[in-house]
Amino acid sequence: MSDFETSGEAASIVSVTDRVREVAIGAPVGAVHFLGDTAVFIGAEENATFAKSDGESSTVALHGGAVLSSVTDGKRIVSGGDDGKVMALDAGGKAELFATDAKRRWIDNVALHPDGAVAWSAGKIAYVRAPKAEEKFFEVPSTVGGLAFAPKGMRLAIAHYNGVTLWFPNMAANAEMLEWAGSHLGVMFSPDNRFLVTSMHEPALHGWRLADAKHMRMTGYPGRVRSMAWTSGGKGLATSGADAVIVWPFASKDGPMGKQPAMLAPLQARVSMVACHPKQDILATGYSDGTVLMVRLTDGAEILVRRNGTPPVTALAWNASGSLLAFADEEGAAGLLTL
Repeated sequence: MSDFETSGEAASIVSVTDRVREVAIGAPVGAVHFLGDTAVFIGAEENATFAKSDGESSTVALHGGAVLSSVTDGKRIVSGGDDGKVMALDAGGKAELFATDAKRRWIDNVALHPDGAVAWSAGKIAYVRAPKAEEKFFEVPSTVGGLAFAPKGMRLAIAHYNGVTLWFPNMAANAEMLEWAGSHLGVMFSPDNRFLVTSMHEPALHGWRLADAKHMRMTGYPGRVRSMAWTSGGKGLATSGADAVIVWPFASKDGPMGKQPAMLAPLQARVSMVACHPKQDILATGYSDGTVLMVRLTDGAEILVRRNGTPPVTALAWNASGSLLAFADEEGAAGLLTL
């Protein structure tokens, strides 16, 4: 596919920077998740910081080293560390050991299923443990690059070199392999369960239509795509990796095949994080220069949440109702915006 095309001029910017409450984490932040209306900033090392919208904050010890992965379902956060542990953190700030790798290998990826099942990976092996069920595992041909549960049914996508394996932990049948040359990292199912998309080590995305395994190539990025988010309703996939937010159209049966993506909120900086509003056609985006914007998908109108001049934004998330937006940069300067 050719390089991205863009049209239209930037909308004038409205600012809400004066409504942001600053949160001092004091250490690099790798991710942020919401448990109810409490923002939980996951440190790159060891700790998680709970920041309530009323101004209170507290720190919880999570891992004995680097935190490599984390995910939430809104009720708990599950994380993996280089200490070989999978931890579960609840809204009350209680951290419990969920699993330990027998060889103390790094827990590179974690995923959560709506029914409470947890998946994690160490090396080439993906593990799944569902409530009241025994632990199961599956080995893929190379190191696991990403994990994602399908929105319906018990099916786990395991990204690795040269493709994705679709594994049904509760079935004895052989797993299904979706092949495409290269190293596949992040992986996501579309909310309607029709498509599967991976971010690759090269600056590109790859996708499959699950009904017939038809390929979808999404190229033209100047840099690797490290952040992906489905828009409300799953009609578009917003991504980082360029100096604008790239939104691929997924409303039709063919997904983005043969179509150009939308390009929103271009800046003289690389997009580092994207997070879509859970109920409206709005997204938040963070940049390599520390800027945070809210962008309306329908017309590209922008609202400034945080000015530039700081380290890259590494964490960005909405709460479930879309009334709170949390962000942080790689040195731990963070903020909460109440809408």
